[in-house]
Amino acid sequence: MAQVITDEKMVDEVLERGVEQIFPDKKTLKEKMMSGERIRLYCGYDPTAPSLHIGNAVTINKLSQFQKLGHEVIFLIGDFTCMIGDPTDKLATRKKMTREEILENAKGYQKQAEGYLKFDGENPAQIMYNSEWNDKLTFKELIELSSNFTVGQMIQRDMFQKRMAEEKPIYLHEFLYPLTQGYDSVAMNVDLEIGGNDQMFNMLAGRTLQKNINNKEKFVLTLKLLADETGKKMGKSEGNAVFLDQTPQDMYGAVMSWTDGTIAVGFEMATNISMKEVKEIEEALKDEKNNPRDLKMKLAYEMVKINYGEEAANLAQDNFIRTVQKKEVPDEVASIEASIETSIVELMMKEGLAGSNSEAKRKIEQGGVSLNGEIIKDIQTKISKEMNGKILKVGKREFRKIVVE
Repeated sequence: MAQVITDEKMVDEVLERGVEQIFPDKKTLKEKMMSGERIRLYCGYDPTAPSLHIGNAVTINKLSQFQKLGHEVIFLIGDFTCMIGDPTDKLATRKKMTREEILENAKGYQKQAEGYLKFDGENPAQIMYNSEWNDKLTFKELIELSSNFTVGQMIQRDMFQKRMAEEKPIYLHEFLYPLTQGYDSVAMNVDLEIGGNDQMFNMLAGRTLQKNINNKEKFVLTLKLLADETGKKMGKSEGNAVFLDQTPQDMYGAVMSWTDGTIAVGFEMATNISMKEVKEIEEALKDEKNNPRDLKMKLAYEMVKINYGEEAANLAQDNFIRTVQKKEVPDEVASIEASIETSIVELMMKEGLAGSNSEAKRKIEQGGVSLNGEIIKDIQTKISKEMNGKILKVGKREFRKIVVE
């Protein structure tokens, strides 16, 4: 069993860095950690997509900080809860997924999390699946669990209030999500759950069940959401998401697309540099003599280094400087086959360079698509023999060599 570290300075940093709230309070949790008792903690991840993202990395990084202090960490894959669908922040019911789809999505999660969390060595993190216990719950047991909560408690959630105001449906199974997530704490008999601040309701449901069923105190630690100075979260809808299965070059470039207001919080929550250095970066950002771009490049470098190593981070940074800052074509460009008379819009869709026809057209209209350096202005442009071997560039980082069939 790993030795528990009780260095007060280290404990304080784990309980303060990126932390929003602690229930019941920081003082009580700190006392437990300073006692030398080994804490059993977890964070859950519903496999709604094949890749974890930077928001997940923030919580995984916090798990790793507890792991380094010698505590017992569980990386929980929500293969059962994912079938229900977390209604948090959703103004419409989530699309239901099959168990097969969910398990397929989860295949790469351990590898993606390994940059932050260790699954081998002296104190390895455990991987668990919540179907292990939730599949076995009887209808009688579910009714008994649900008796710990009132309809009023469930309906008070902001997104449900908004849906009612807009006369949108709320389905009964959505009330069961926090109940099911809460039961994870009981089944694993944990001391602590961590998660984003938007998960507070679900995590507190687990605190209630752990107290009522196991007569045990469960701590809840919520983390700040990775957002800019306006409160806008990093994510797919904003076009600035960072996925942990991206190539080093794409990950670096994605971070460089963030606003300057995310730089300091990015260093605090998604890297392992010291808080002393984070404070220095915060001060540097206030000085107009400093270019925020340089600090953002350091952030991108640090994040790639965590996930892929120093060599990959150096290559990604060099690639960014050459292809974006100096506008050079990278040494290696993937080839794509294209038929004559296929439209550029169709080609972009096929290659995943645009998520929809309208997005592809918008990129062209905004001057973000070029062929051998010449901007394509007409959305009706089609592939011709003359395009064979030319380099299609979409945005600042996407390059493809066209091979005309």
